[in-house]
Amino acid sequence: MTPSSHAEQARVHKRVAAAEAGIDDALIGSLVDVFYTRVQADDLLGPIFAAHVADWSQHLPRMKDFWASIMIESGRFNGRPMQKHIALGMLTKAHFARWLALWDETVALNIPDAAVADRFRTSAHRIADSLLTGVLVERGGLDALRTRAADLAPMETTS
Repeated sequence: MTPSSHAEQARVHKRVAAAEAGIDDALIGSLVDVFYTRVQADDLLGPIFAAHVADWSQHLPRMKDFWASIMIESGRFNGRPMQKHIALGMLTKAHFARWLALWDETVALNIPDAAVADRFRTSAHRIADSLLTGVLVERGGLDALRTRAADLAPMETTS
């Protein structure tokens, strides 16, 4: 099997598993809409998004495409989330922890199937950890990476 055929088989498997679990564009769209309504109202995250998202009618479809790419392998998302988060310059572990807390609460309230909810939470935690690591490395190079490696405990979410 060639690497490209292996990758395509993995994508097909992910699409089938998502469909069998009931993960589709409608579910993702609804979840993203509810989540970002909560983000906009949040005391910590709301001001950051207000300063950097000029047009929610453009941002929300991109976030829906992003999550579709993560959850059902849609391939619609084309962006550079790491660079966007690094460019903000002020994000801390507290920001990512709050984002995760809101995400986890939104998932719990809107996805009744425990296994599906867990898939959304697990993906979000991996993404947040990766973005936080990238932000820290950009600020502090290898020393930041060593510090992050020493702090391997999962981010605690706060409500």
